[in-house]
Amino acid sequence: MATITLNNPEVTVKLPEGLSEERLLGFSPFNNWLATLTRSLSLQHTNPSHPFHPDPYSLRSITIQSFDLFGRPPQQRLAFLKLIAEISNGAGETLPGSIFLRGPSVAMLVVLIPDDLPPDGDHDERFVVLTVQPRIPAGSLAFVELPAGMVDEGGSFAGTAAQEIKEELGLEIPASELLCLSDLVTTGYRNSSSSYLNEELNEDGNGDGDEDPSDEKLPSAMYPSAGGCDEHIPIFMHERGVPRDTLKEWTGKLTGLREHGERITLKLVRMSDLWKEGARDAKCLAAVALWEGLKRERKL
Repeated sequence: MATITLNNPEVTVKLPEGLSEERLLGFSPFNNWLATLTRSLSLQHTNPSHPFHPDPYSLRSITIQSFDLFGRPPQQRLAFLKLIAEISNGAGETLPGSIFLRGPSVAMLVVLIPDDLPPDGDHDERFVVLTVQPRIPAGSLAFVELPAGMVDEGGSFAGTAAQEIKEELGLEIPASELLCLSDLVTTGYRNSSSSYLNEELNEDGNGDGDEDPSDEKLPSAMYPSAGGCDEHIPIFMHERGVPRDTLKEWTGKLTGLREHGERITLKLVRMSDLWKEGARDAKCLAAVALWEGLKRERKL
């Protein structure tokens, strides 16, 4: 393994054969994870009420164990990293640091309402579009979930959501017409999830101006597996009226980009049954909770 030293924070990083320093430092999920972790570690020192303030933890080293690439040479780009972060305090106590880095994704709650239904009608007459597709990591060839997709380098959350809706559902919806439920819950703004990176972080991992001294500045998003993965997923919503007679055309429709290996079938379910139909999908359950909570507080 090759070893490099990063500054701010100063930490040694061991690289496996085939992974260059340039490629690693050009991978946004790594940079964003390190900046967020650096800020969270700094709060131990600046916030006397932090539970780790008496004996703060430090990042000692990072070992990149493996990596995967997307695409074909020479356009290949880094897709996933598996690494170990060594984090310990003065007493020698350690924190778990086995991490799979893949970056953020987006999920889309697309609600279809029969156009003869009053706007304030019973939500049992609202329908949600789900995808059914192979998810090999889950051992499934027919996994039911909300439409979702990874955010490309430099892309926006809303733009990615709009593109995924077009590719998977066949609907063209301007990004400006998408409502970010995650932002509406955590910040009170209807659509502030704009960029791939956590823009509140400076290069030194600190925020700007007046701020909550205990705020780690995590993205407004759902973390499906925070114990081992950095992936975070803001949930967007779009609601539109459609002719009642066309609703049945959605179920069984084949979609997806074949060149990306996608084999997607659409499934239409009642909003009232979404919690059951998507019970295995964390994105789906989060969308149900956000939608119902925002409805209850009259924010939708």
